[in-house]
Amino acid sequence: MLSCSDVAVSLGGRTLFSGVTLRFPPGRCTALVGGNGAGKTTLMHTLVGLRDPDEGTVVRPKDLRIGWLPQDVVDAVGESATVLEHVLEGAEHLQQMETRLRELELRMGEVEGDEQTKLLNTYATLQDRFTQQGGYELEAEAHRVLAGLGFAPQDADRPTAELSGGWRVRVALARLLLAKPDLLVLDEPTNHLDLETIAWLETTLRDLPGGLLLVSHDRDFIDATADTIVELAAGTTTEYEVRSGTLAAELGGFESFVVQREERLAGLRAAKAQQDRVLAQQERFVERFRYKASKAKQVQSRIKQLDKVQRIEIPDHKQLVARFAFPEPARSGRVVAQVAGLTVRYGELTVLEDVDLVIERGRKVALIGPNGAGKTTLLRSLVGQVPIAAGEITLGANVEVAVVDQHQAEAMDLERTVLEEFRTALGERHRAMNHRSMLGAFGFPGDLADRKVLELSGGERTRLGLAKVMAAPVNLLLLDEPTNHLDLASRDVLEDAVQAYPGTVLLITHDRHVIRSTADLIVEVGDGGVEVFDGTYEELLERRGPDPAVAARGTKGRSPTTSAGTGAPPVDRRSGRRDNAADQRRDAASKRRDAEQRNARHQATKELKQQVRTLEKELASVEATVAALTRQLADPAVYEDATKVKGLVADHAQAKDRAATLFERWERVQLDLEAAEASVDAG
Repeated sequence: MLSCSDVAVSLGGRTLFSGVTLRFPPGRCTALVGGNGAGKTTLMHTLVGLRDPDEGTVVRPKDLRIGWLPQDVVDAVGESATVLEHVLEGAEHLQQMETRLRELELRMGEVEGDEQTKLLNTYATLQDRFTQQGGYELEAEAHRVLAGLGFAPQDADRPTAELSGGWRVRVALARLLLAKPDLLVLDEPTNHLDLETIAWLETTLRDLPGGLLLVSHDRDFIDATADTIVELAAGTTTEYEVRSGTLAAELGGFESFVVQREERLAGLRAAKAQQDRVLAQQERFVERFRYKASKAKQVQSRIKQLDKVQRIEIPDHKQLVARFAFPEPARSGRVVAQVAGLTVRYGELTVLEDVDLVIERGRKVALIGPNGAGKTTLLRSLVGQVPIAAGEITLGANVEVAVVDQHQAEAMDLERTVLEEFRTALGERHRAMNHRSMLGAFGFPGDLADRKVLELSGGERTRLGLAKVMAAPVNLLLLDEPTNHLDLASRDVLEDAVQAYPGTVLLITHDRHVIRSTADLIVEVGDGGVEVFDGTYEELLERRGPDPAVAARGTKGRSPTTSAGTGAPPVDRRSGRRDNAADQRRDAASKRRDAEQRNARHQATKELKQQVRTLEKELASVEATVAALTRQLADPAVYEDATKVKGLVADHAQAKDRAATLFERWERVQLDLEAAEASVDAG
């Protein structure tokens, strides 16, 4: 079992962490979380033996097999072997056993008597171990693991040199999963995986016999795998049990961690407040009697006591984001983007074929689907960055587009400060905005805005790129995998920013928590087409039920405004006309009855319909007022005037109460209207 005691590491004269004591027993999964730059990867390097601790000890038993997946694993995947060969090399211990078995078989044929009996006993023992550890099913298991990670059967014989970086990461992960080490150590394993593969990996990791230590910023992935969450913050680690207990059962693992952490911090704050009061009393005594000879002995005693006191430190867990005040973009047309018959090919490979899609103003759209399905191709086709083979793409009136992708940080000037780099994205008409306030909302408050871009971590550069794009008042924002390498707090920034953004957003991400928190329209890309679900990710999962393969899906290739299953007559595909023969056979008496029923329905419901229309107008007006007041309260400059803030808060509360009252009235009238219509129809 791997363990460490009182481990400390310093970098450049700064103590990164100290006093770290952890154990990683078999069968237990530990998730290591913390902000970018807190030292998570350094701690993992220290645990697996890639660097020595400056203080403390790390105990690694000699026979302990450790499987290590670093973030930069791409370079470690050889280019001379095929995919299958490279994966099988991970089970080197089983291959060595098999070689030893073959050697014993040869020797047993060369000797007799006691020596042969001895070799037979050795062979039987080794064969039992080989069988128990899956030696005879090794290649079949390798194919199963590769399939789970998204490889097609024919990919097993492809040279690894042909693979992109993301697929090489999967090969390295497959090799480790096949090896089944005593302790598997993974540094952000989900960065290059799609939703389906992440779900498969969660199940696979839970079934591993050995221990598991992972760094991840994916809440759902942590929820599904972790028994323990270890937080590295303020130079120390704190361990939380999240698999058992009432909190975990009620809230889930990650939320259980958040609640436990807040309870711990509340206790620390109370203890610190009490300690501060006692210390203040002691310090007042010292100051008062410092120069009084009769109290000199007592003063010296209290000074010594003060020097010995171990001050309680409160780890800084402040959220990176407080309020967003985005500049209002120009109003676009109702349809922001329309795709008709889109076909995209790369050589002989057709990625998208005959795709139709309509994106309306104000929607927050998540593009999901397997890697390579065409999500990025679809996104980039909207801005003309991908040549199309057929079809038409039309952006709506007054639409301005901005793109955030994984490579935006590469275009930054490393010698500029954060503030200088941020200002390069803004035109002259936006120079008057409070740049430091905006940067503060994206996690660069105060002096952090004066740091050089060169000094930022990868996640911080991604956050800066997001700030640059979202500060400019475009009305269509395209985000391609913006969460890669973002820590949990930075992902919170992204979620809050997308929710507050006043324009239309198309988002590609494999972080299910981000999708749930932001999207109100899901577009699933796969098999050359798209399936559209007009609703949230949670509603989509509910619709599909426990077995996605047989559950209802969105409407392939249709716009979000097209409804499936409306009960309309079938369409003749050759003529495009509905089969209305039944309608034509209706006689005049039937038509009169229909007209009479429509008239009765109109008379019974016209007043209720008028009330509904009136209430909807009033409700729209009040909601607009609430939105305007909300935008004012989101402006950090407002809080400089306490009187103004008090008035705005009161107006905001009054408007929200008015909106709630109107909504309740609208619901009651709507129910009365539905009842009246049902009564007429029944009669």
